[in-house]
Amino acid sequence: MPHAEDAPASGAAPLPVPGADKRRPSSAQLDLVSRSLPTAGPLLEPEAPAFTMMPPSRLPDVEGGDTTDGDDQGEDETFPLLRTASPPSSYPHGPATRRFWLILGQVLLTHFVACFDSTVMASSHPVITSDFDAAHSASWLSTAFLLTSTAAQPPLGRLSDALGRKPLVVGCLVVFAGATVWCALAGSIESFILARAACGVGAGGSMTLGAIILSDLLPIDQRPTYQSYVNVVYGIGSALGAALGGAMAEALGWRWEFGIQVPVLLLCLVVSQLCIPSDLGLQAASASGTVWDAFAEFDFIGSILLTVSVTFFILGLNLGGNVLPWSHPFVIASLCIFALGFPAFLWVETTAAKPIMPLRIVQAAPRANLIFSNVLAAVMSNAIIFNIPLYFQAVLLSSATDSGLRLVVPTVVASFTGAMTGFGISRTRRLKWPVFGGTIFYFIGTTSLALLQRDLPQAVYLLALVPFAIGQGAQFPGTFLAVLATSEQSEQAVVTSTLVLWRSLGMVLGVAASSLVVQNGLLHYLNLFVEGDQKDDIIRRVRGSVEAVAGLQQPYQEQVVTSYEAALRMAFISCAVIGAISVFIAAPMKLPRLPAKKK
Repeated sequence: MPHAEDAPASGAAPLPVPGADKRRPSSAQLDLVSRSLPTAGPLLEPEAPAFTMMPPSRLPDVEGGDTTDGDDQGEDETFPLLRTASPPSSYPHGPATRRFWLILGQVLLTHFVACFDSTVMASSHPVITSDFDAAHSASWLSTAFLLTSTAAQPPLGRLSDALGRKPLVVGCLVVFAGATVWCALAGSIESFILARAACGVGAGGSMTLGAIILSDLLPIDQRPTYQSYVNVVYGIGSALGAALGGAMAEALGWRWEFGIQVPVLLLCLVVSQLCIPSDLGLQAASASGTVWDAFAEFDFIGSILLTVSVTFFILGLNLGGNVLPWSHPFVIASLCIFALGFPAFLWVETTAAKPIMPLRIVQAAPRANLIFSNVLAAVMSNAIIFNIPLYFQAVLLSSATDSGLRLVVPTVVASFTGAMTGFGISRTRRLKWPVFGGTIFYFIGTTSLALLQRDLPQAVYLLALVPFAIGQGAQFPGTFLAVLATSEQSEQAVVTSTLVLWRSLGMVLGVAASSLVVQNGLLHYLNLFVEGDQKDDIIRRVRGSVEAVAGLQQPYQEQVVTSYEAALRMAFISCAVIGAISVFIAAPMKLPRLPAKKK
């Protein structure tokens, strides 16, 4: 970070930098940046280290200065990774200013609330859906959030280049806070799902724009330090959400889980309004002209086709055999829309000037192996985190408080493993071991969960969650760094955005596909195992409310618990199969070894 005396005075013309015109990145390179930031809304996803392990030859220069000792750096090597088209720093004093620390605090608080919200939802969704008598619709509580979060981020990043950061951050926080109030006051499951969708827009936009703002304010050599703060906040927020979610749902009512988030979001809103500079990011607007100019080359058709096709695909999977028969016209129409829309999306991506998902990146090893193994990891992670609280409450008959506390274990393990992975890569300079090792641990973890049964020691249920958490903590940051290391500097922004987009789709599919397996399997096993005069009434009650299982009389309770156990085992076996496929995808990869640090 430059010293105060190095910064030009306000309003003064910037000093000329020799060779700056030759080194200036092209507009095409700058346009990649808006789509390059990590997505928001994962149920349990450690933040990737921000290029902590990148070799000096791959680090971009900041404010026109080289990061290498030699002069052999090409033109593409000067492109500032994960930065916007604004000048290198709007705060010459950077972290030395109180204003900067207030902005950083706002960004961290927003991340905290989003992580708290996601694990609160994971631990208490059985309670929420039971209150609405709609346990069969549980997957939509997370799916709606993830879908809108994924769809909103690319246009928000591009729009911030035209309008500046401040109005969009403030707007996203208003949406986030308002949607959170809506969640707390929702009177039906349909209203609650719509509120979660609105939350996805606000949370995803707030976190993405927060990352853009930190990128604006910090030179790249200081970002790893501040990224570590984000990692700590992730761990604390996720652990508290998991630990307190069930307890709050039982002691105060689930609506207070959302009510307590509102004051924190309002505080973030006030800090953003008072502290974020009004002109931050507006330099891109002066370069691109109008808002229309900033959007002229954005892949709107591809974005719409992807969102619509995936939404209807999940609708068809969720409703088919669960709420509606597979032969119902709406289910058939939903799957047909996906069957037509997704190929159309792929075709559009081959012709778009700046596609949101460049297909060339997933057509060749090792990047294709990295991206697809990471997609499968996201599927498994969200499938497990979404369904393991259901296992605790419907099979082990644990309370919501107890099931929430159990989620603290994988959260802490994943966070710790993610941090150690970064140090391990830095020391060994090898990239394959965290990715391939992560797939091995995923397979071991999902197999362990598939083998669970009742009447085991309580410690076994906690230990069964450890292997998959280790796999998640190793593979997510390991894949992120490996993708960067196998890409040219000019490709890194678009490669990062492609990885994030595919991972987001994996998160959505993990919840939706596992819910498909569980709900259809549950209906089958309930009809198979439940016997007696009250069979139809029992099936209706337990499919509408997970909490109803604990209140059943024998022999009905044993029959229902057996049905839930069999249905959830099907989901975990499916995850184990996916884990095996992921191992085979990662095994043949050949990744470069990072260069030794120059002394």
